[in-house]
Amino acid sequence: MLARPQRITRGTDYRTVVRRGMRCASTSGVTHVILTKEARPARFGFIVSKAVGNAVVRNTVRRRLKAICHEASPSVREGADIVIRALPASATTSFADLRRDVLRCLERQAPA
Repeated sequence: MLARPQRITRGTDYRTVVRRGMRCASTSGVTHVILTKEARPARFGFIVSKAVGNAVVRNTVRRRLKAICHEASPSVREGADIVIRALPASATTSFADLRRDVLRCLERQAPA
């Protein structure tokens, strides 16, 4: 589980990252990253729309993404803001493939 300081909670922060951030697309999602100069842990946000599936499927996808980001957070650059938007394909993607896609984008956009 991601701690409170590691989560993006404000809508304005989500919009800023999605509109101005660097983008990395994969089959299961789109990762948006903004690198800031702030001395704080990286923050993560997740967008899982109804297009992904019903509430059970959306929550499963969100929990998988949170687990992957919690595991990857020590290797992400300090001060980064990251928003991951899940695509409908993420509902049927295996955990290993989802993990591979997210880690590839994080390594490309916000290496430590």
